[in-house]
Amino acid sequence: MSSHKPPDQPSSSSNSGHHKPQPQVISRYESQKSRDWNTFLQYLKTLNPPVTTSRFEHTHVLSFLNYLDQFGKTKVHNQACVFFGQPDPPSPCTCPLKQAWGSLDALIGRLRAAYEEHGGGSSVSNPFGNGSIRIHLREVRESQAKARGIPYRKKRKRKKTRNDVVVKKDISKSSSHNHNR
Repeated sequence: MSSHKPPDQPSSSSNSGHHKPQPQVISRYESQKSRDWNTFLQYLKTLNPPVTTSRFEHTHVLSFLNYLDQFGKTKVHNQACVFFGQPDPPSPCTCPLKQAWGSLDALIGRLRAAYEEHGGGSSVSNPFGNGSIRIHLREVRESQAKARGIPYRKKRKRKKTRNDVVVKKDISKSSSHNHNR
């Protein structure tokens, strides 16, 4: 028998065979995903009647997103507001604070992953990936962009120019080497 110990275990001679479990370090993303999942589960319990995780649908996800708006910090001007379409209004107004589109988009991404990790099934049946959720997020993005007067433009891939350097791998050397074996 070898006396080699795995590197994650202490090799102290005072240790009497009992090892303290090392605290597992989880990433900020994993921590946030877990917190978001637990918040969503709590939300389902507050519904009347309460909804179990095996019974919720995309409509519950949409109502959760609307529920979260009350905790938002992004001013979204109504069309009737004199500041509608202005990126930097000169004074305050009574328009509501809502969740920012980017926050909701990231939240849905984390909840989609958490759903699948918790045995929710395939990505096809995932309520967080339902088409109505994507439509809702697109509408939120567009309405918030209009309210601020800043159009949202999807980042496009830059076209290659004549000055771009293209490196090609010479496969003739590697293939001729393989044929000689």
